[in-house]
Amino acid sequence: MSKPQPFPDLPALAQHLREELENKKFILLYAYNSTGKTRLSTEFKDLGKHTNDDGEVTARDTLYFNAFTEDLFTWDNDLDEDERRILELNPKSTFFKGLGEFEIENRVRSLLDRYADFGFRIDLTYDDDGTLKEGRVHFNREVLVEHEGEARSVTIENIKISRGEENMFIWCFFLAIAEIRLDPETTAYDWAKYIFIDDPISSLDEQNAVMVATHLASMLRDADDPPGVVISTHHPLFHNVLWNELKKKSRRYFLGRDPVSGAYTVRNTEAIPFFHHVAALIELYDTDLNGTLNTHHFNMLRAIAEKTASFLGYANFADCIKRDSDDLEGRLHTRLLNLLSHGGYSLYEPTVMQDDNKREFRPMLHKFIQQHAFNPENFPGLNSDQSEDTTTP
Repeated sequence: MSKPQPFPDLPALAQHLREELENKKFILLYAYNSTGKTRLSTEFKDLGKHTNDDGEVTARDTLYFNAFTEDLFTWDNDLDEDERRILELNPKSTFFKGLGEFEIENRVRSLLDRYADFGFRIDLTYDDDGTLKEGRVHFNREVLVEHEGEARSVTIENIKISRGEENMFIWCFFLAIAEIRLDPETTAYDWAKYIFIDDPISSLDEQNAVMVATHLASMLRDADDPPGVVISTHHPLFHNVLWNELKKKSRRYFLGRDPVSGAYTVRNTEAIPFFHHVAALIELYDTDLNGTLNTHHFNMLRAIAEKTASFLGYANFADCIKRDSDDLEGRLHTRLLNLLSHGGYSLYEPTVMQDDNKREFRPMLHKFIQQHAFNPENFPGLNSDQSEDTTTP
């Protein structure tokens, strides 16, 4: 695995990604939540903005999907009558400009029908210059009701859809606009030299994650001249499907932060099998070497053990810690990991691990790495560790 490449801040990393897109069409970023993916997407699109003396944006070059895109859609839940619930589009955003000529409702429907069973109607009103004046989405659902002893289908109008269904609708709305950008016969979104997509499937199950990734990859791969595209995610399955579909035209990175300097880092993962628990294990090993362990790293090691157990077909993470019933050290490590990964640690402020826990954590970590035959090249110095207790059994 290549060494991590550091960047002092997110604007520097965003600029690097733009330069990388001169050589590759697609960049795939895997990162844990709270690493800075959404902020990176914002810095990336801000680099392409041009403003006049009054601070007004006169040009841009990035079509993006992130948490801010989802905020362009807000609910009017009709609190007075509790009957007419509508998803409203923010008319101030250029995201919606000029959609009237593209039959956007039919485009969204053709995409949404792959994933959802509810219906909708989009009402758009535009000014003469193509700026959205008002946009509303009405949702409905077909339900079966019993009438005179027979079941019949009835359409319920103006329903409130679930958060997951809402996210899927917004994603399909974005995909419809992306399709317009990729269509060589249209010019409405030619200003978008880049597309940045951040975590579009945070609330999807694995089956839908695979479907979304496959469809997105197909759209991008089959386009005659796609723009430069960055896709960031914390979902390993979604990431791997995209890589398998796009790798001939892609670069793939693991995005992280240096535990000492706080700098952002990207590590090229193109040449190795990508499993996020391996990347997490390498990060945990580096953190141990740097002497910057915190109490939450017990939780991190347990999560890695659980994913490894699942990958190897075991029912419990303990099966990856203790070798058999006579493995007293393994039983001790299992108890410690079970106990210390459930402490009342703050979710926001890391707590430095005390020396006595560090003495338990290091052999636990090193033995776990060795007994599962992880590639030793990713863990320099492990075999020469000072603790004899970490010898491979």
